[in-house]
Amino acid sequence: MSMKTIDRYESINKRNFRSALINLLESEYKILGSRKILSMLSEDIEQLHSEFYLSQHEVGMGEIVFRTTKDDGQRPNYGKKTEDYNSVTVILPLITEDSVENRIYYRNGHKNSNYKHCEKREIQTMIRLLESAKEQGGLLSGAELSVLLNRSLNTIQRYLKIYVNETGKIPPLKGYVMDMGSLPTHKAIIISLYEQGMSPADIVLKTSHSQDAVDRYIRQYEQIRKLIKKGLTETEIKDITRRSIKVVREYITLYKDLHETQNNQS
Repeated sequence: MSMKTIDRYESINKRNFRSALINLLESEYKILGSRKILSMLSEDIEQLHSEFYLSQHEVGMGEIVFRTTKDDGQRPNYGKKTEDYNSVTVILPLITEDSVENRIYYRNGHKNSNYKHCEKREIQTMIRLLESAKEQGGLLSGAELSVLLNRSLNTIQRYLKIYVNETGKIPPLKGYVMDMGSLPTHKAIIISLYEQGMSPADIVLKTSHSQDAVDRYIRQYEQIRKLIKKGLTETEIKDITRRSIKVVREYITLYKDLHETQNNQS
């Protein structure tokens, strides 16, 4: 087979999305320069397109494609726009066979008499979405859960509080993992586990917090605990640690609650 014939076959594979994009950049946007640079740029755009627009066969029944914050250890910055954070596309199991079965509930011979279990079902769905996103490298926010579940933010916050109180676990919500929220519950759970002798590495696994966040809470608590034992006031502790009076009071309350519980048990 002649080289000319081979070249004619090779041209078939060149009529692809990437080549079309390179041609568009050169002809319509007048971006001229190294073909290698344009090829790399086109490859990145092609990859981004594939992340946002998944093939239909990749999405199962009851699943939803969703773009959310990427769980890459980035820290919150209140001057940073949402679109400036890294993001990732995840496939969320919004409806599963089990969730449908939970609606087909039999009680005293009456089918579908499970309206009282609506809250429990929705909390299960909420946790399923959060954990699935986390497994795929994403972090859902309270607002995103509100949209996905068609519930108000207040309802989502109430569901989260119920789950934490009943299970003692911290769900992998964006605000908890990135430590953006003001809810002291997760801090209390982390310190409680630490006081029980659990290692920081195990606390990370149990609470879905980053190692840095867990270490920071423990370090702050240890510092304030030592000052409490020395008999210093909350104002003196604030001045020494250079932390807000609100944070100092949280740790003092935690210390008193935990040690009061230990004394009562002994």
